[in-house]
Amino acid sequence: MERSFDIAHLAHVEMYTDRFEESLDFFVQVYGLTLSGQDEASAYLRAWDDYEFHTLKLTRHSTTGVGHIAYRAASEQALMRRVKAIEESKYKVIGWVDGDLGHGKAFRFEDPFGHVFEIYWDTVRYEPPPEEKPKLKNLAQRFHGRGAHPRRLDHLNLLAEDVAEFRAFMETCLGSRVTEMIRLDNGRLGGCWFTINNKTYDLACTEEHGGGNGRLHHVTYATDTREDILRAADIFLENGVHIETGPHKHAIQGTFFLYLWEPAGNRVELANSGARLILAPDWEPVVWTEAERKKGQAWGLKTIETFHTHGTPPVKKEGH
Repeated sequence: MERSFDIAHLAHVEMYTDRFEESLDFFVQVYGLTLSGQDEASAYLRAWDDYEFHTLKLTRHSTTGVGHIAYRAASEQALMRRVKAIEESKYKVIGWVDGDLGHGKAFRFEDPFGHVFEIYWDTVRYEPPPEEKPKLKNLAQRFHGRGAHPRRLDHLNLLAEDVAEFRAFMETCLGSRVTEMIRLDNGRLGGCWFTINNKTYDLACTEEHGGGNGRLHHVTYATDTREDILRAADIFLENGVHIETGPHKHAIQGTFFLYLWEPAGNRVELANSGARLILAPDWEPVVWTEAERKKGQAWGLKTIETFHTHGTPPVKKEGH
């Protein structure tokens, strides 16, 4: 498939929380994001070197999980080319919606598993107030060093019953390409890692094992160094945050990671992938076997059970 350059980058993720005040306090004071705006329903958050107004939209809700996933197009013309491709596809179209504090009108559509996506062009660039103005004019915001202080939004991981079908959706609607994947012994795809630029990945999809639909596995922000993640682990420990697994290094993508649950139960990650980029235009996806994955992570850490079963929103058990 010929590469598409219509989509520029992953722009933001909307996360639902049923413990809004606690989640907001965590993301600002402990995780280290900056609150750039707020309305009655949502708080708009950013890492210190994100150029857009927000990269995380934290929304009050009756449950947890993901509200929508947003990508920014490369231009107004590129946006309309993608809209045409999506409208001509088999996938569900929601249509145009008004923007919010962070961007203009957006075109929404849905994958076969209930995840809502949007693409847009017109955006609001972050203008730091005096107390957040950086000394270096090529930075979006000053390096504040508060909490874990991640640098930028990196990626998210969604859960789907059929990863192969999700792959077709990503290739058709966003022009994404696969950089790495897991091929299970039964022939199914256990996971796919997608990119729309030269990053190693901006979205991953892994197989749903909890019986849910349209669920979120995790949202990830990137740090400058591995040492930032080690420091963050101590910060999370001292603040009573549930550390699920790590710090450690993934075999797939080679990402140094730390996973935790924010107060409402959504899984979030801090990650550092070093300087690894996918520069080859004819990159062939790296395929991992089930046996290789059962060996654990890069340095031998076994993947814990909750990493396969925990997603948000939680699945209602029969009889409850």
